[in-house]
Amino acid sequence: MNSKRPVNLDLTTIKMPLPALTSITHRITGILLFIGLIFAFWALDTSLSSPEGFDAVSHALSNNLLVKLIAWGLLSALAYHFVAGIKHLLMDMNIGVTLEGGLKKAQATVVISAVLIILAGVWVW
Repeated sequence: MNSKRPVNLDLTTIKMPLPALTSITHRITGILLFIGLIFAFWALDTSLSSPEGFDAVSHALSNNLLVKLIAWGLLSALAYHFVAGIKHLLMDMNIGVTLEGGLKKAQATVVISAVLIILAGVWVW
């Protein structure tokens, strides 16, 4: 079969629609959450091991900028992944599976996630 369709192999020139970007970001945040479990489990284990461990984690979360950034990053990834997951559940229930519905849900995902990420930043700092 000889196809006359053009082939574009330069991925940097392809303009992805917003629903595709939100879906890709959903996958990326899932990977970040999986990797971030190392930090979360360490903090949980240390804080539950002894009162001194709890004080050490509490001190690190309140005084260390890098630890605050990691915590905010994990909360941000969790917030986005949760909102995008709800969007995917709605799609699984055949709610808003049109092109217009997909764009509106992607816009809502970005806006709601941005609000939650800002609130997480306020909470961490």
